[in-house]
Amino acid sequence: MKNIKPIYIYGFGIILAVVVFFIISSQNSAPAGSQTSDLSNKQMPQDSIHQGLMSQGQQPGKDNVMASVLQHMEMLKKAVEENPKDTIKIKEYADFLAAAHQPDEALKNYDKILKVNPRRIDILFSEAYLMYMGKKYSDAEKILNRIISYDKNNLQAYYNLGAIAANEGDKAKAKEIWSGIVKNHPGDKIADLAKKSLSEL
Repeated sequence: MKNIKPIYIYGFGIILAVVVFFIISSQNSAPAGSQTSDLSNKQMPQDSIHQGLMSQGQQPGKDNVMASVLQHMEMLKKAVEENPKDTIKIKEYADFLAAAHQPDEALKNYDKILKVNPRRIDILFSEAYLMYMGKKYSDAEKILNRIISYDKNNLQAYYNLGAIAANEGDKAKAKEIWSGIVKNHPGDKIADLAKKSLSEL
């Protein structure tokens, strides 16, 4: 059985700079002459970081993109410190921290949002995902059950409970959860995903 991850999608714009940094880092570390090391024929992303670098006549690379990522992170941190009640900015900062593999700091910031609105399902999913990635399955399960207590029809939460069970080796529980989704919600995209996951158990 292969490792099954829960469903979770980061806000694309928030982590673009971090993702691009890791892509460029891996390309720059490829052996000379390899296909991935040649960036000259590839179009650079049209985001604010790369446009700024190109306007300064710099080719985006590991060092200057990393500096831009850190600068953006510092800017977000400052914005949160200056506006501690701005949950939009806090979420942006927390998502960025999560994407930059700083889960503890991300969780602290997600908690700030939950203190304002404990029923923010999007934030609870973010926390559950970080717990899952840190192999804190019990904590992730508690958060997912909390989501279900607020939204009894949240198929994403049910599917993720199945993913946790599968990765803990409880195939019977995973099968029960996913089979229920397939049976009760035919045609739903999460039911299709559950069916595919069942075939991989």
